[in-house]
Amino acid sequence: MAEQVLAADGTPLKASLNRALRRQKMRALVLIAPLLLFIMLTFIIPIGQMLFRSVENSIVADTIPRTVVALDNWDASGDAEPDEIVFQALFYDLFVASEAKLHTRLGSRLNYESSGISSLFRKSGRGLDDIADVYKDAFVDQNDVWADGAFWFEMMNTADGAPSADGVFAQQRDLLGNLTSSSVRKNIGFLPNQEIARALPLTTQTYTEWALYVANFDDDVVADEKPWESVYAALFDDLHAPGAAERLANYTGTGADELNSALAIVDTIPDQPYHAAFADLDDGWLSPDVWRTIQAYAPRFTSGYFLNAIDLQNTDDGVEWRPENEQIYLTLFVRTMIMSMTITISCILLGYPVAWMLANLPARKANMLMILVLLPFWTSLLVRTSAWKVLLQNQGVINDLLVWAGFVADDNRLALINNATGTVIAMTHILLPFMILPLYSVMQTIPISYLRAAKSLGATNWTAFWRVYFPQSVPGIGAGSILVFILSIGYYITPEIVGGTKGVFISNRIAYHISSSLNWGLAAALGAILLAIVLALYWAYDRIVGIDNVKLGG
Repeated sequence: MAEQVLAADGTPLKASLNRALRRQKMRALVLIAPLLLFIMLTFIIPIGQMLFRSVENSIVADTIPRTVVALDNWDASGDAEPDEIVFQALFYDLFVASEAKLHTRLGSRLNYESSGISSLFRKSGRGLDDIADVYKDAFVDQNDVWADGAFWFEMMNTADGAPSADGVFAQQRDLLGNLTSSSVRKNIGFLPNQEIARALPLTTQTYTEWALYVANFDDDVVADEKPWESVYAALFDDLHAPGAAERLANYTGTGADELNSALAIVDTIPDQPYHAAFADLDDGWLSPDVWRTIQAYAPRFTSGYFLNAIDLQNTDDGVEWRPENEQIYLTLFVRTMIMSMTITISCILLGYPVAWMLANLPARKANMLMILVLLPFWTSLLVRTSAWKVLLQNQGVINDLLVWAGFVADDNRLALINNATGTVIAMTHILLPFMILPLYSVMQTIPISYLRAAKSLGATNWTAFWRVYFPQSVPGIGAGSILVFILSIGYYITPEIVGGTKGVFISNRIAYHISSSLNWGLAAALGAILLAIVLALYWAYDRIVGIDNVKLGG
């Protein structure tokens, strides 16, 4: 058996080498950790959030959870609206949402899929109090104790005054937690009375929602406040429901006498079905299309944003194309790709000679030219773009020069602005330095003696350039092309200013949905598709040219 080799400290040499290697790896990891953290925070996480938002759709299920559950039993293929149970669930869900001022957000989300739903939710949110006021007035007129917040709190709370609502009515806590940006954690001194919950389940549920909301988001004392009108509607529904008398007979706690007195007059209170009440608020609730939209987008994840991003839509018959006058995104994607490629080619044609001059002129002259190349970086992008708007307009400098030189007639000036032509010209100027610099860095490493050698062997100037010089400059063309192309497809300021309606990119639509329409899901889906296209083109470039051939000099 061979003798084991030992290190100076007596440990096996192999183990000592492995330990030293681990130390080196740990030191290297510590050195690059800040960069990894920076990339994670500014690149990986934002892209992950964008991809998630493009399919995330929890606002419907979080805002009207009971309605979503009730809608499961509705047949969307018919021509009738849902039954009374769905409208009742909508009333209680929408009441909480309107108090949290989130019913408008829900309406805006569904309005992306079906026009008019936003106004339907907004209008209905303002009228929910009127639906429940009938019940509130009737109970208060029968006994003014029902207007006393302290009485309600004593009846609904446990006898021992438990310190918090943790572990009780998780559905209500989750609902309110989803409706707001903060968690429901405040100690409110309220724990729903389980005895009253058995006698009045809907009232207990609705009162608990109100109590949690008042304490945590209005920052008020529950015992000092009067309940929402929806609590009175829930009390009526509980007392009016079958078996109410039997349930109350088993209840002997606080408010038992008042509840039995209320039960005696409940049949005298006008009973307006929730179906009819919502129809009075807006007859749009009687449209099955509205409910189909709610049902279709109830799941927490949806493909709707991606379908919209490629001009498709979900219908009762499956996925179909949108009406022709609404199909804009595929056109914008194609236009973005074509114009970005055009800009890239323009930058190659204009930047290659400049880079060649920079690489082959004497150092003094090359440095002067380099300052001119870098000069645009010292000028605001907005200023450069606005300058092109002045130059390219119908009565601008370029058209005036062409008319003065006799190239065009005064009444037939060139349309150089608010179209694709203006966008290509302005963006070629803006992105040209990003092509020149990679080309220059590569050309600087190509010995000029190669051309002299080719000519001495009988090659013409063109042959020497095409067969000797150009192939060595291809890595610079590749680096500049990738840089310019990726920058161009993401530009939106320049196309917005000089592109008009025919020269804007898909990035302009993404910016619109982020800042104006606030349809972040669709913006995320458009961004995800654009990212996928870029990655696909990058993969194709690697397969055809080879990413290893892309260099920035050296």
